[in-house]
Amino acid sequence: MDQQELLTRGVAKVIPRKLAEETLASGKKLRVYWGIDPTGAKMHIGHTIPMRKLMQFANAGHHAILVIGSFTAMLGDPSDRDAMRKPLTREQVQENFQSYRAQAGKVLDFNKIEIRYNDEWLSKLTYDDIMKHASLFTVQQMEQREAFDRRRKVGSPLGVHEFLYPLMVGYDSVVLDVDCELGGTDQEFNMLAGRTMQKAFGKREKFVLTTPLIEGTDGRLMSKTYDNCIWLDDSPDEMYGKLLSMKDDLITTYMECCTDIPMEEITAAEKAMNHGSNPKDFKMRLAREIVMLYHGARAAEHAEAEFQRVFSKKELPEEMLEVKVKKGSLLIDVLVENNVVSSKSEARRLIAQKGIHVNDHVVSDPNQTVEEATVKVGKRRFVSVKIR
Repeated sequence: MDQQELLTRGVAKVIPRKLAEETLASGKKLRVYWGIDPTGAKMHIGHTIPMRKLMQFANAGHHAILVIGSFTAMLGDPSDRDAMRKPLTREQVQENFQSYRAQAGKVLDFNKIEIRYNDEWLSKLTYDDIMKHASLFTVQQMEQREAFDRRRKVGSPLGVHEFLYPLMVGYDSVVLDVDCELGGTDQEFNMLAGRTMQKAFGKREKFVLTTPLIEGTDGRLMSKTYDNCIWLDDSPDEMYGKLLSMKDDLITTYMECCTDIPMEEITAAEKAMNHGSNPKDFKMRLAREIVMLYHGARAAEHAEAEFQRVFSKKELPEEMLEVKVKKGSLLIDVLVENNVVSSKSEARRLIAQKGIHVNDHVVSDPNQTVEEATVKVGKRRFVSVKIR
């Protein structure tokens, strides 16, 4: 990747751009970091956008640092939150990080990335330190944050401790003394707080690079809340199917932000679709590329063949989950016990939406018992049920 693409590909904003361009043009080795709070156990493809950018800087010869929010995750980032997060314990954070690291390893080469944990310095701060940090900001500045302003207007509780979060992640920049910080557009306020703190502490001046927050399979912001995520631990078939189901206008955004497809090819694809070419062809190209990134070329080929078999030829998958159950068992119990659905409420919701089929017949009764049959759940989950 050339130097220009470091500041343009998969980038929403560069603040201030002049500093970024001058710093890169100097030819010096930059200190660049991205931080993540392990507040959950799973990562989706949206999380990979700043990770990929960090790796691009590392591959360009810069000093790339991954900061694990081992301290800040216990509080939780209030950005774009409509309510206070439930605090996590150190044990929960550590457990989540083990899962995060395994998934992040699909994107990051840890031989080229320095890993730091912010409890190393944040846990040692005193009240005196915190008062000095807090004096750099005003309440008015904090209240200008969109999420805080929205919650204040509707009367939703806003904790004083939430005002401290930008100070904590801002202090990460002070300790690391970085030239650049990466993060999603929702992190702009936090990253600029770090820029303010670096200046106050006499450190080097950093620039901030924000990456887009992408939409999920239903066109809304990718979020566990909306059940529209493409997870890094999705199976190849599930990942491929989700990508084929997303809106056509997301194709080139995903190509730019989530793959290594050359920008020339992406520009040509957008032009072709604008002139009437079938978006499905480019969506299949995208799906193959992403599945290959996380599961390998052979898995990508198999996932595409399975998709063609099931959705184009209307055949059954080559492989599907097989379960043996007692006669008279409730269908929704079988689906929950075998992790086909997450809960009985999800199963009932799918039935209400006509999303469960038994041998091509729509299930309408939540109390339906099982029979030997092929059960289709949603668009992509199939189960072969046998009576024992």
